[in-house]
Amino acid sequence: MDAGDFRRRGKEMVDYVADYLEGVEGRQVFPDVEPGYLRPLVPATAPQEPDTFEDVIRDVEKIIMPGVTHWHSPYFFAYFPTASSYPAMLADMLCGAIGCIGFSWAASPACTELETVMMDWLGRMLQLPEAFLAGEAGEGGGVIQGSASEATLVALLAARTKVTRRLQAASPGLTQAAIMEKLVAYASDQAVATLGTTSCCSFDNLLEVGPVCQEEDLWLHVDAAYAGSAFICPEFRHLLNGVEFADSFNFNPHKWLLVNFDCSAMWVKRRTDLTGAFRLDPVYLTHSHQDSGLITDYRHWQLPLGRRFRSLKMWFVFRMYGVKGLQAYIRKHVQLSHEFEALVRQDPRFEVCAEVTLGLVCFRLKGSNRLNEALLERINSARKIHLVPCHLRDRFVLRFAICSRTVESAHVQVAWEHIRGLAAELLGAEPGE
Repeated sequence: MDAGDFRRRGKEMVDYVADYLEGVEGRQVFPDVEPGYLRPLVPATAPQEPDTFEDVIRDVEKIIMPGVTHWHSPYFFAYFPTASSYPAMLADMLCGAIGCIGFSWAASPACTELETVMMDWLGRMLQLPEAFLAGEAGEGGGVIQGSASEATLVALLAARTKVTRRLQAASPGLTQAAIMEKLVAYASDQAVATLGTTSCCSFDNLLEVGPVCQEEDLWLHVDAAYAGSAFICPEFRHLLNGVEFADSFNFNPHKWLLVNFDCSAMWVKRRTDLTGAFRLDPVYLTHSHQDSGLITDYRHWQLPLGRRFRSLKMWFVFRMYGVKGLQAYIRKHVQLSHEFEALVRQDPRFEVCAEVTLGLVCFRLKGSNRLNEALLERINSARKIHLVPCHLRDRFVLRFAICSRTVESAHVQVAWEHIRGLAAELLGAEPGE
Protein backbone atom coordinates (compact mmCIF):
# COMPACT_ATOMS: atom_id res chain seq x y z
CA MET A 1 0.00 0.00 0.00
CA ASP A 2 1.52 3.30 -1.08
CA ALA A 3 0.49 6.82 -0.11
CA GLY A 4 -2.07 7.00 -2.91
CA ASP A 5 -3.68 3.72 -1.85
CA PHE A 6 -3.63 4.87 1.75
CA ARG A 7 -5.49 8.07 0.89
CA ARG A 8 -8.18 6.09 -0.92
CA ARG A 9 -8.48 3.26 1.58
CA GLY A 10 -8.22 5.65 4.51
CA LYS A 11 -11.28 7.53 3.28
CA GLU A 12 -13.09 4.24 2.86
CA MET A 13 -12.16 3.20 6.40
CA VAL A 14 -13.38 6.51 7.83
CA ASP A 15 -16.67 5.92 6.02
CA TYR A 16 -16.84 2.38 7.40
CA VAL A 17 -16.17 3.60 10.95
CA ALA A 18 -18.71 6.40 10.67
CA ASP A 19 -21.31 3.99 9.24
CA TYR A 20 -20.58 1.50 12.01
CA LEU A 21 -21.02 4.05 14.78
CA GLU A 22 -24.10 5.61 13.22
CA GLY A 23 -25.66 2.18 12.78
CA VAL A 24 -24.44 0.44 15.93
CA GLU A 25 -27.87 0.82 17.53
CA GLY A 26 -29.21 -1.65 14.96
CA ARG A 27 -26.64 -4.32 15.78
CA GLN A 28 -27.22 -6.95 18.45
CA VAL A 29 -25.43 -5.51 21.47
CA PHE A 30 -24.06 -8.83 22.78
CA PRO A 31 -22.69 -11.46 20.39
CA ASP A 32 -24.33 -14.83 19.86
CA VAL A 33 -21.16 -16.90 19.56
CA GLU A 34 -19.51 -19.68 21.54
CA PRO A 35 -15.89 -19.81 22.75
CA GLY A 36 -13.60 -20.81 19.89
CA TYR A 37 -15.96 -19.53 17.17
CA LEU A 38 -13.25 -17.59 15.34
CA ARG A 39 -10.44 -20.10 14.75
CA PRO A 40 -12.33 -22.24 12.18
CA LEU A 41 -13.11 -19.07 10.22
CA VAL A 42 -9.50 -18.08 9.56
CA PRO A 43 -6.62 -20.01 7.97
CA ALA A 44 -4.18 -21.83 10.21
CA THR A 45 -1.26 -19.76 8.88
CA ALA A 46 -0.70 -16.24 7.57
CA PRO A 47 -1.05 -15.81 3.77
CA GLN A 48 2.12 -16.14 1.71
CA GLU A 49 0.82 -13.64 -0.84
CA PRO A 50 -0.98 -10.43 0.10
CA ASP A 51 -4.75 -10.29 0.37
CA THR A 52 -6.65 -7.32 -1.01
CA PHE A 53 -8.11 -4.57 1.14
CA GLU A 54 -11.57 -5.62 -0.07
CA ASP A 55 -10.95 -9.15 1.23
CA VAL A 56 -9.90 -7.85 4.63
CA ILE A 57 -12.90 -5.52 5.00
CA ARG A 58 -15.25 -8.29 3.87
CA ASP A 59 -13.85 -10.51 6.62
CA VAL A 60 -14.31 -7.77 9.22
CA GLU A 61 -18.06 -8.11 8.76
CA LYS A 62 -17.95 -11.88 8.26
CA ILE A 63 -15.53 -12.86 11.04
CA ILE A 64 -14.94 -10.00 13.46
CA MET A 65 -18.27 -8.23 13.87
CA PRO A 66 -20.25 -11.38 14.78
CA GLY A 67 -17.99 -11.72 17.84
CA VAL A 68 -17.98 -8.07 18.93
CA THR A 69 -19.70 -6.80 22.05
CA HIS A 70 -20.82 -3.36 20.95
CA TRP A 71 -19.68 -1.15 23.82
CA HIS A 72 -20.84 1.98 22.02
CA SER A 73 -24.37 0.77 21.41
CA PRO A 74 -26.97 2.91 23.22
CA TYR A 75 -28.27 -0.41 24.60
CA PHE A 76 -24.97 -1.24 26.31
CA PHE A 77 -25.39 -0.61 30.05
CA ALA A 78 -22.71 -2.95 31.43
CA TYR A 79 -19.50 -2.31 33.38
CA PHE A 80 -18.69 1.40 33.06
CA PRO A 81 -18.48 3.50 29.89
CA THR A 82 -15.47 3.34 27.61
CA ALA A 83 -14.98 6.71 26.00
CA SER A 84 -15.28 7.26 22.28
CA SER A 85 -15.31 10.43 20.20
CA TYR A 86 -14.43 11.42 16.68
CA PRO A 87 -11.74 13.92 17.76
CA ALA A 88 -10.00 11.22 19.80
CA MET A 89 -10.12 8.78 16.88
CA LEU A 90 -8.57 11.38 14.58
CA ALA A 91 -5.84 11.99 17.15
CA ASP A 92 -5.16 8.25 17.34
CA MET A 93 -4.66 8.24 13.56
CA LEU A 94 -2.08 11.01 13.92
CA CYS A 95 -0.42 9.19 16.83
CA GLY A 96 -0.08 6.10 14.65
CA ALA A 97 1.35 8.14 11.79
CA ILE A 98 3.96 9.91 13.92
CA GLY A 99 4.75 6.56 15.51
CA CYS A 100 7.24 7.79 18.11
CA ILE A 101 8.23 5.79 21.17
CA GLY A 102 8.31 8.55 23.78
CA PHE A 103 10.46 7.03 26.51
CA SER A 104 12.49 10.24 26.84
CA TRP A 105 12.27 13.90 25.96
CA ALA A 106 14.92 13.43 23.29
CA ALA A 107 12.98 10.53 21.74
CA SER A 108 10.30 13.05 20.77
CA PRO A 109 10.19 16.38 22.62
CA ALA A 110 6.60 17.17 21.63
CA CYS A 111 5.38 13.80 22.98
CA THR A 112 6.82 14.51 26.41
CA GLU A 113 6.00 18.20 26.65
CA LEU A 114 2.42 17.98 25.40
CA GLU A 115 1.70 15.25 27.96
CA THR A 116 3.03 17.42 30.78
CA VAL A 117 0.90 20.37 29.67
CA MET A 118 -2.24 18.29 29.05
CA MET A 119 -1.98 16.75 32.51
CA ASP A 120 -1.79 20.26 33.94
CA TRP A 121 -4.81 21.29 31.83
CA LEU A 122 -6.79 18.34 33.14
CA GLY A 123 -5.61 18.86 36.70
CA ARG A 124 -6.86 22.45 36.57
CA MET A 125 -10.22 21.27 35.17
CA LEU A 126 -10.52 19.15 38.33
CA GLN A 127 -9.24 21.97 40.55
CA LEU A 128 -6.51 19.70 41.87
CA PRO A 129 -4.21 21.27 44.46
CA GLU A 130 -1.25 23.03 42.86
CA ALA A 131 1.08 20.48 44.45
CA PHE A 132 -0.09 17.91 41.86
CA LEU A 133 0.73 20.11 38.87
CA ALA A 134 4.06 20.38 37.06
CA GLY A 135 3.69 24.03 36.08
CA GLU A 136 6.93 25.87 35.43
CA ALA A 137 8.83 24.54 38.42
CA GLY A 138 6.50 22.32 40.48
CA GLU A 139 7.64 19.21 42.30
CA GLY A 140 4.58 17.18 41.27
CA GLY A 141 3.03 16.44 37.91
CA GLY A 142 0.94 14.10 35.86
CA VAL A 143 1.57 11.10 33.65
CA ILE A 144 -0.63 9.00 31.36
CA GLN A 145 -0.72 5.34 32.40
CA GLY A 146 -2.42 2.50 30.52
CA SER A 147 -5.10 1.78 33.15
CA ALA A 148 -6.10 2.53 36.72
CA SER A 149 -4.81 -0.92 37.71
CA GLU A 150 -1.42 0.03 36.32
CA ALA A 151 -1.49 3.37 38.15
CA THR A 152 -2.34 1.61 41.43
CA LEU A 153 0.56 -0.82 40.95
CA VAL A 154 2.93 2.05 40.17
CA ALA A 155 1.81 3.85 43.34
CA LEU A 156 2.24 0.70 45.45
CA LEU A 157 5.74 0.05 44.11
CA ALA A 158 6.76 3.69 44.56
CA ALA A 159 5.41 3.70 48.14
CA ARG A 160 7.23 0.45 48.90
CA THR A 161 10.52 1.81 47.56
CA LYS A 162 10.14 5.08 49.46
CA VAL A 163 9.44 3.50 52.85
CA THR A 164 12.14 0.85 52.36
CA ARG A 165 14.77 3.49 51.69
CA ARG A 166 13.55 5.62 54.61
CA LEU A 167 13.78 2.71 57.05
CA GLN A 168 17.18 1.63 55.76
CA ALA A 169 18.47 5.19 56.13
CA ALA A 170 17.31 5.22 59.75
CA SER A 171 18.55 1.67 60.46
CA PRO A 172 21.32 0.71 58.01
CA GLY A 173 21.40 -2.84 59.33
CA LEU A 174 17.88 -3.58 58.11
CA THR A 175 17.76 -5.76 55.01
CA GLN A 176 15.20 -5.24 52.28
CA ALA A 177 13.78 -8.70 52.96
CA ALA A 178 13.28 -7.91 56.65
CA ILE A 179 11.40 -4.75 55.75
CA MET A 180 9.32 -6.32 52.97
CA GLU A 181 7.85 -9.03 55.19
CA LYS A 182 6.42 -6.39 57.54
CA LEU A 183 4.93 -3.98 54.99
CA VAL A 184 1.14 -3.64 54.98
CA ALA A 185 -1.26 -2.12 52.44
CA TYR A 186 -4.64 -0.96 53.75
CA ALA A 187 -7.84 -0.88 51.71
CA SER A 188 -11.54 -0.19 52.12
CA ASP A 189 -14.05 -3.02 51.75
CA GLN A 190 -14.34 -2.58 47.97
CA ALA A 191 -10.85 -1.43 46.90
CA VAL A 192 -7.97 0.78 47.74
CA ALA A 193 -9.11 4.37 48.80
CA THR A 194 -11.70 4.95 46.07
CA LEU A 195 -13.98 7.66 44.75
CA GLY A 196 -16.66 5.83 42.80
CA THR A 197 -16.22 2.09 43.38
CA THR A 198 -16.85 -0.34 40.56
CA SER A 199 -19.62 -2.22 42.32
CA CYS A 200 -21.92 0.66 43.22
CA CYS A 201 -20.06 3.96 42.72
CA SER A 202 -19.64 4.59 46.44
CA PHE A 203 -17.15 7.08 47.86
CA ASP A 204 -14.59 6.73 50.61
CA ASN A 205 -14.40 9.81 52.86
CA LEU A 206 -10.98 11.28 52.16
CA LEU A 207 -11.49 13.93 54.83
CA GLU A 208 -11.51 11.06 57.36
CA VAL A 209 -8.96 8.75 55.75
CA GLY A 210 -6.50 11.48 54.74
CA PRO A 211 -5.60 12.88 58.17
CA VAL A 212 -5.03 9.36 59.52
CA CYS A 213 -2.64 8.58 56.66
CA GLN A 214 -0.87 11.90 57.20
CA GLU A 215 -0.50 11.31 60.93
CA GLU A 216 0.82 7.77 60.41
CA ASP A 217 3.04 8.78 57.48
CA LEU A 218 1.26 6.40 55.11
CA TRP A 219 1.21 6.83 51.32
CA LEU A 220 -2.38 7.54 50.28
CA HIS A 221 -3.32 6.60 46.73
CA VAL A 222 -6.78 7.66 45.55
CA ASP A 223 -8.48 5.86 42.65
CA ALA A 224 -11.39 7.62 40.92
CA ALA A 225 -11.19 5.60 37.70
CA TYR A 226 -14.81 6.17 36.65
CA ALA A 227 -16.05 9.04 38.79
CA GLY A 228 -13.06 11.32 38.27
CA SER A 229 -14.37 12.69 35.00
CA ALA A 230 -17.41 14.12 36.80
CA PHE A 231 -15.21 16.30 39.00
CA ILE A 232 -14.82 18.78 36.12
CA CYS A 233 -18.42 19.79 36.95
CA PRO A 234 -18.56 22.22 39.91
CA GLU A 235 -21.60 20.45 41.37
CA PHE A 236 -19.59 17.21 41.70
CA ARG A 237 -16.23 18.67 42.70
CA HIS A 238 -17.03 18.25 46.43
CA LEU A 239 -16.72 14.49 45.93
CA LEU A 240 -12.98 15.08 45.51
CA ASN A 241 -12.60 16.99 48.79
CA GLY A 242 -9.71 15.58 50.78
CA VAL A 243 -7.54 14.83 47.74
CA GLU A 244 -5.08 17.31 49.23
CA PHE A 245 -4.08 14.53 51.66
CA ALA A 246 -3.22 12.11 48.83
CA ASP A 247 0.26 11.32 47.60
CA SER A 248 -1.08 10.10 44.27
CA PHE A 249 -4.39 10.38 42.46
CA ASN A 250 -5.69 8.63 39.36
CA PHE A 251 -8.75 8.51 37.11
CA ASN A 252 -9.53 7.34 33.58
CA PRO A 253 -10.44 9.92 30.93
CA HIS A 254 -10.84 6.85 28.72
CA LYS A 255 -13.94 5.91 30.68
CA TRP A 256 -16.12 9.01 30.70
CA LEU A 257 -14.26 11.98 29.22
CA LEU A 258 -14.50 11.12 25.50
CA VAL A 259 -10.81 10.19 25.19
CA ASN A 260 -10.56 6.74 23.63
CA PHE A 261 -8.72 3.95 25.46
CA ASP A 262 -6.01 3.97 26.67
CA CYS A 263 -5.60 7.12 28.74
CA SER A 264 -5.40 6.79 32.52
CA ALA A 265 -4.40 10.06 34.20
CA MET A 266 -2.17 9.84 37.28
CA TRP A 267 -0.76 12.68 39.38
CA VAL A 268 1.80 12.68 42.19
CA LYS A 269 2.78 15.44 44.59
CA ARG A 270 6.46 14.54 44.36
CA ARG A 271 7.54 13.14 41.05
CA THR A 272 10.83 12.04 42.63
CA ASP A 273 8.78 9.39 44.45
CA LEU A 274 8.16 7.75 41.07
CA THR A 275 11.45 8.47 39.38
CA GLY A 276 13.29 7.24 42.45
CA ALA A 277 11.56 3.87 42.13
CA PHE A 278 11.66 3.39 38.37
CA ARG A 279 14.69 5.34 37.14
CA LEU A 280 16.52 3.57 34.34
CA ASP A 281 19.51 5.23 32.66
CA PRO A 282 21.48 3.00 30.25
CA VAL A 283 23.88 5.07 28.21
CA TYR A 284 21.88 4.67 24.99
CA LEU A 285 18.89 6.41 26.59
CA THR A 286 20.76 9.36 28.08
CA HIS A 287 20.65 12.83 26.53
CA SER A 288 22.10 16.24 27.25
CA HIS A 289 18.93 17.74 28.79
CA GLN A 290 17.93 14.95 31.16
CA ASP A 291 19.34 16.58 34.29
CA SER A 292 18.46 20.15 33.39
CA GLY A 293 15.38 20.20 35.60
CA LEU A 294 13.38 21.66 32.71
CA ILE A 295 11.92 18.41 31.39
CA THR A 296 11.10 14.89 32.49
CA ASP A 297 11.68 11.50 30.91
CA TYR A 298 8.43 9.59 31.34
CA ARG A 299 10.07 6.16 31.28
CA HIS A 300 10.94 6.89 34.91
CA TRP A 301 7.24 7.29 35.79
CA GLN A 302 5.95 3.91 34.62
CA LEU A 303 6.53 0.16 34.29
CA PRO A 304 7.04 -0.10 30.50
CA LEU A 305 9.92 1.57 28.70
CA GLY A 306 8.08 2.68 25.57
CA ARG A 307 4.96 4.82 25.35
CA ARG A 308 2.69 6.18 22.65
CA PHE A 309 1.82 9.82 21.92
CA ARG A 310 -1.42 9.50 23.90
CA SER A 311 -1.65 13.15 24.92
CA LEU A 312 -2.69 14.00 21.35
CA LYS A 313 -6.09 12.50 22.13
CA MET A 314 -6.48 14.77 25.14
CA TRP A 315 -5.38 17.81 23.14
CA PHE A 316 -7.86 17.15 20.34
CA VAL A 317 -10.77 16.36 22.68
CA PHE A 318 -10.22 19.23 25.10
CA ARG A 319 -9.93 21.73 22.26
CA MET A 320 -12.79 20.44 20.08
CA TYR A 321 -15.30 19.94 22.92
CA GLY A 322 -14.15 22.60 25.34
CA VAL A 323 -14.68 22.26 29.07
CA LYS A 324 -18.34 23.28 28.71
CA GLY A 325 -18.98 20.57 26.13
CA LEU A 326 -17.41 17.92 28.35
CA GLN A 327 -19.42 19.11 31.34
CA ALA A 328 -22.63 18.92 29.33
CA TYR A 329 -21.82 15.34 28.34
CA ILE A 330 -21.29 14.29 31.97
CA ARG A 331 -24.47 16.04 33.12
CA LYS A 332 -26.55 14.35 30.43
CA HIS A 333 -25.42 10.89 31.58
CA VAL A 334 -26.14 11.72 35.21
CA GLN A 335 -29.62 12.98 34.28
CA LEU A 336 -30.33 9.74 32.39
CA SER A 337 -29.27 7.63 35.38
CA HIS A 338 -31.66 9.53 37.62
CA GLU A 339 -34.38 9.00 35.03
CA PHE A 340 -33.78 5.25 35.21
CA GLU A 341 -33.69 5.41 39.01
CA ALA A 342 -37.11 7.09 39.02
CA LEU A 343 -38.54 4.36 36.78
CA VAL A 344 -37.25 1.65 39.13
CA ARG A 345 -38.68 3.37 42.19
CA GLN A 346 -42.11 3.57 40.54
CA ASP A 347 -42.32 -0.23 40.30
CA PRO A 348 -43.01 -1.83 43.70
CA ARG A 349 -41.48 -5.13 42.58
CA PHE A 350 -38.02 -3.51 42.39
CA GLU A 351 -35.69 -1.70 44.76
CA VAL A 352 -32.73 0.65 44.31
CA CYS A 353 -29.80 -0.73 46.29
CA ALA A 354 -27.35 2.18 46.52
CA GLU A 355 -27.42 5.96 46.34
CA VAL A 356 -27.38 7.16 42.73
CA THR A 357 -24.70 9.83 42.58
CA LEU A 358 -23.44 9.75 39.00
CA GLY A 359 -24.25 7.51 36.03
CA LEU A 360 -24.78 4.13 37.74
CA VAL A 361 -27.98 2.65 39.16
CA CYS A 362 -27.80 -0.52 41.27
CA PHE A 363 -31.19 -2.25 41.46
CA ARG A 364 -32.83 -5.64 41.90
CA LEU A 365 -36.11 -7.42 42.19
CA LYS A 366 -37.28 -7.67 45.78
CA GLY A 367 -36.59 -11.29 46.59
CA SER A 368 -33.83 -13.86 46.60
CA ASN A 369 -30.44 -13.74 44.93
CA ARG A 370 -31.52 -16.69 42.83
CA LEU A 371 -34.46 -14.70 41.49
CA ASN A 372 -32.19 -11.83 40.44
CA GLU A 373 -29.65 -14.17 38.91
CA ALA A 374 -32.47 -15.62 36.80
CA LEU A 375 -33.57 -12.13 35.75
CA LEU A 376 -30.06 -11.17 34.64
CA GLU A 377 -29.76 -14.45 32.73
CA ARG A 378 -32.96 -13.63 30.83
CA ILE A 379 -31.83 -10.06 30.14
CA ASN A 380 -28.47 -11.03 28.69
CA SER A 381 -29.80 -14.11 26.86
CA ALA A 382 -32.27 -11.88 25.01
CA ARG A 383 -29.30 -9.76 23.84
CA LYS A 384 -31.38 -6.60 23.41
CA ILE A 385 -29.51 -4.82 26.19
CA HIS A 386 -26.44 -5.79 28.17
CA LEU A 387 -25.96 -5.58 31.96
CA VAL A 388 -23.53 -7.04 34.50
CA PRO A 389 -24.09 -7.69 38.23
CA CYS A 390 -22.31 -7.02 41.49
CA HIS A 391 -22.58 -8.20 45.09
CA LEU A 392 -23.49 -5.69 47.78
CA ARG A 393 -23.42 -7.10 51.32
CA ASP A 394 -24.08 -10.60 49.97
CA ARG A 395 -26.98 -9.45 47.82
CA PHE A 396 -26.92 -10.13 44.07
CA VAL A 397 -27.55 -6.77 42.40
CA LEU A 398 -27.98 -5.64 38.79
CA ARG A 399 -25.96 -2.64 37.59
CA PHE A 400 -27.38 -0.21 35.02
CA ALA A 401 -24.58 2.10 33.83
CA ILE A 402 -25.17 4.90 31.34
CA CYS A 403 -22.38 4.24 28.85
CA SER A 404 -22.82 5.19 25.21
CA ARG A 405 -22.02 8.64 23.85
CA THR A 406 -25.23 8.42 21.82
CA VAL A 407 -27.61 7.10 24.51
CA GLU A 408 -30.84 9.07 24.90
CA SER A 409 -33.89 8.98 27.13
CA ALA A 410 -35.72 6.84 24.58
CA HIS A 411 -33.08 4.10 24.92
CA VAL A 412 -33.38 4.14 28.71
CA GLN A 413 -37.17 3.86 28.42
CA VAL A 414 -36.90 0.93 25.99
CA ALA A 415 -34.39 -0.82 28.27
CA TRP A 416 -36.64 -0.41 31.32
CA GLU A 417 -39.72 -1.73 29.52
CA HIS A 418 -37.67 -4.70 28.36
CA ILE A 419 -36.50 -5.40 31.94
CA ARG A 420 -40.04 -5.05 33.31
CA GLY A 421 -41.38 -7.43 30.70
CA LEU A 422 -38.78 -10.08 31.46
CA ALA A 423 -39.39 -9.64 35.18
CA ALA A 424 -43.13 -10.18 34.67
CA GLU A 425 -42.42 -13.40 32.74
CA LEU A 426 -40.06 -14.57 35.46
CA LEU A 427 -42.41 -13.80 38.32
CA GLY A 428 -45.25 -15.45 36.46
CA ALA A 429 -43.15 -18.59 36.13
CA GLU A 430 -42.34 -18.67 39.85
CA PRO A 431 -43.98 -21.59 41.69
CA GLY A 432 -47.01 -20.48 43.61
CA GLU A 433 -47.22 -17.09 41.86
